[in-house]
Amino acid sequence: MLPQKQAEEAMMSSLTQTMEREEGEEVKGETSQFSFKNALWHGGSAYDAWFSCASNQVAQVLLTLPYSFSQLGMLSGIIFQVFYGLLGSYTAYLISILYIEYRSRKEKENVSFKNHVIQWFEVLEGLLGPYWKAIGLAFNCTFLLFGSVIQLIACASNIYYINDHLDKRTWTYIFGACCATTVFIPSFHNYRIWSFLGLGMTTYTAWYLTIAALVHGQVENVTHSAPNKMVLYFTGATNILYTFGGHAVTVEIMHAMWKPQKFKYIYLYATVYVFTLTLPSAIAVYWAFGDQLLDHSNAFSLLPRSGWRDTGVILMLIHQFITFGFACTPLYFVWEKVIGMHDTKSIFLRAITRLPVVIPIWFLAIIFPFFGPINSAVGALLVSFTVYIIPASAHMLTYRSASARKNAAEKLPFFIPNWTVMYVVNAFVVVWVLVVGFGFGGWASMTNFIKQVDTFGLFAKCYQCPPKVLPSSNHTLHH
Repeated sequence: MLPQKQAEEAMMSSLTQTMEREEGEEVKGETSQFSFKNALWHGGSAYDAWFSCASNQVAQVLLTLPYSFSQLGMLSGIIFQVFYGLLGSYTAYLISILYIEYRSRKEKENVSFKNHVIQWFEVLEGLLGPYWKAIGLAFNCTFLLFGSVIQLIACASNIYYINDHLDKRTWTYIFGACCATTVFIPSFHNYRIWSFLGLGMTTYTAWYLTIAALVHGQVENVTHSAPNKMVLYFTGATNILYTFGGHAVTVEIMHAMWKPQKFKYIYLYATVYVFTLTLPSAIAVYWAFGDQLLDHSNAFSLLPRSGWRDTGVILMLIHQFITFGFACTPLYFVWEKVIGMHDTKSIFLRAITRLPVVIPIWFLAIIFPFFGPINSAVGALLVSFTVYIIPASAHMLTYRSASARKNAAEKLPFFIPNWTVMYVVNAFVVVWVLVVGFGFGGWASMTNFIKQVDTFGLFAKCYQCPPKVLPSSNHTLHH
């Protein structure tokens, strides 16, 4: 009974902290029974967390999954989506368990997190020491940095299909300035309305892709030759690994919840919904266009222009702004802690200090504008460690001693009968992702990425843009 009692005490400590937060929210609304601002701005429920996870999981990668299917083939594409979706849900569960363990230990030491956002690297440091903090900080920050870069590239790639009067590089300059406004959003508490709208936008776009591809029908002499090259096969697989690796912000989303203990299975529920978006759209577009997708990493590029497509493009642009904020906010927190501004209450002052974080993201998006291949490279080299290998390894090391297992703040999940099975599953995750994701995936994605650099060069002005037909005759050209 002792371990159960200790677990309950830890949970009660967390609940006490929770009640204090909720009381603080109630004080804000003392003058009014309902505050419109609070309804849209202050989110911390399990539903808010679900919307955040589901919205953050499917951003621009929704547009590259048909490209991945053209590399993998239909059957492998479906299998990898389901497999990595479940694997990602499992490691998100591990991260949530480690967060609860860390927080319960700290609260027993009377540590207050009232004005402090707990982050993944701090969980690793508290449970495993400074070396793990350095590893977590390096991988997580680099992943979030390139995740933000990808959103800027995607913005430029999408808007080009509505307005091609400007090249993609110029659009990247413009959207870099627009996305910089995310410095004014204080924390994940304040993404309630954005998460809700973001999921609606990706839902529309996914079903537009599905229906438009089916209505369009198969192109003449369509071929579905994949898989036929190992490089392409593992590049596509790694892009799907990246798709379900959106929980680099899991700890920050949990910390924004009023009751973080409820997070455990939220990511799984979000993933199940995401399957209803990613599978039909990728299957339908690949069925319609087949091998043409190998040269079109953005699914919008093959569908005929219409009001429906333009609506999808605009909605995805807005959603990518939201996802940019999701990826950048943890980086803002890290930077604030480095310069000692994390406890500052002034939103304007914090926004000013956050601006230096946006500049390198902007610059990298201009250097490497390779929509699609960069997803796979980030997935293999960064997501594989940040999202899969590090959480599974950290969980095994945190509970390596009998006393740690006995005094664990959370019990084993219902689908794991004992600690031996838990260790076997964790070891499988580490080995599989290390060999297939980082090993083969890293080789394939970097080979493909280098090929793009050799073909288009760095600072490419308009990556994969169709050649413009000049409205001039030979005489005009001669003149």
